[in-house]
Amino acid sequence: MTMDTKFTNKLDHIRLHYKLWLADASENGILGDGKWQMLKLIEEKGSLKAACDELGYTYRRTWGNLRKIEIFFGFPLLETHRGGSEGGATSLTEDGKRLIRAFDAFHKTVDDQINKGFEKFMEELKK
Repeated sequence: MTMDTKFTNKLDHIRLHYKLWLADASENGILGDGKWQMLKLIEEKGSLKAACDELGYTYRRTWGNLRKIEIFFGFPLLETHRGGSEGGATSLTEDGKRLIRAFDAFHKTVDDQINKGFEKFMEELKK
């Protein structure tokens, strides 16, 4: 059996998965795919609770995780506005938006490179 026939049947079933995250010098996670998605949803929905509900995250743990990011970077990520009968609202600060834009751009660059590498990997299996 040649290498080609060993892999050919399986190539259509291979999927690439990966996660990105940034850590501090002690390897404590700072910002990764989950927190990035959370921040984007908070901005989209205008509510930390709604974003937590959609992702299935607990409010308390998420608040703690976001607070750790704020402490690390030294600026607030969120602006909260208390509401009356209609409830409050949460949005990203300008610095929070800048952090998310930078992570978006970083993620796109990494995604492009990883996908190119994956394509090369798949081509090698086809040889």
